[in-house]
Amino acid sequence: MSARASVSLSDRLDRAAGWVFIMPAVVVVLFLSIFPLIVSLYISLVRLQFVAGGFELTFVGLFNYYKLLVGIDHVHFLGLQASPTLVGWLLFALAAGSQVVLLGVYLRGGRISIGGLIGRLVAAIAVSGLAWLLVTTINPEGRPGTVEVTLIYVFVGLVVQYGLGLGLAMLCSQHLPGRRFFRVVFLLPMMITPVGVAYLFLMLTDTTKGPAYPLWALFGLVNTSWVTNAWGARAAVMIGDAWQWTPFMFIVLLAALESQSIEPIEAAIVDGANGWQIFRHITFPAIVPVSSTVILIRMIEAFKIVDLPNILTNGGPGTATESLTLHAFSIWRALDIGGSAAVAYLLLILVTVIGAAYANLIRTRLTRDT
Repeated sequence: MSARASVSLSDRLDRAAGWVFIMPAVVVVLFLSIFPLIVSLYISLVRLQFVAGGFELTFVGLFNYYKLLVGIDHVHFLGLQASPTLVGWLLFALAAGSQVVLLGVYLRGGRISIGGLIGRLVAAIAVSGLAWLLVTTINPEGRPGTVEVTLIYVFVGLVVQYGLGLGLAMLCSQHLPGRRFFRVVFLLPMMITPVGVAYLFLMLTDTTKGPAYPLWALFGLVNTSWVTNAWGARAAVMIGDAWQWTPFMFIVLLAALESQSIEPIEAAIVDGANGWQIFRHITFPAIVPVSSTVILIRMIEAFKIVDLPNILTNGGPGTATESLTLHAFSIWRALDIGGSAAVAYLLLILVTVIGAAYANLIRTRLTRDT
């Protein structure tokens, strides 16, 4: 073999070495993520039927999706819609207007691509549609479906958990006595499994013989059931969820606060700035990148809530506290595996659209600020 051929072979082997080492990991990741998605997509297009000696899967096309979106499960999935109130119209106008503003910012940015424009149009239509669903179902004449209930859990939970987490992080970042002890205490709820948290709050909300019975007796709430009222039951679920996941926000935001530079704060104090001005103009802008990331991670996780509503209320009263994941689980237990897979796939689409819209919003805001 000539020296030139030997060098050429050596170069090709060097270039292929990366693929040789990476390919096994790529194959494993594809097998563990893409393959289940393809199989579940197929299952969402079939119907399970029991036959002599076993069962068979009959291909029904998009019937499972039709049943959820416009068929017999329409009210269960999308809720019972009614004419929105004045506040509902204002909220819908605010949501739709914000999407129009974001599209305008993108079009004025100069870097326009067909894919980016189509994606933003789809996200704007989807967000506006979800806002319309919320304002037409969350009123006295309407009834939220599992989509709206899940959105309530996600967005109310995010606001409460981020606000509490930021407040606790601000406190623990101060030089206060016992702050090390409370840093550990605030993390304990996150160490408990969701099922354990659900059973804990099931006992706490028991007004007949639970550990909080003296408290309920003090306020005259003995023999009062949380699950007989839709919003009371939802509040119980959201309180339990906030108790468990506020520590996640707390620990990440505390790390962000303690890692920011102290020089701008000292300069602001010298210039006479008060605490609110320092927080608004220095501290909060410094933690926005971390905040946007932790909110996105928590939002994706919040869409999968199932343990708390399943154990605390069993999805009741009726389906008032049933999340999308619990909806899929309940019809899976009824052996409607095609419908369960369809609910799961629609949840995947919902999370993807909202996550993409949120990421675009944050990227637009950060780009504009810089």
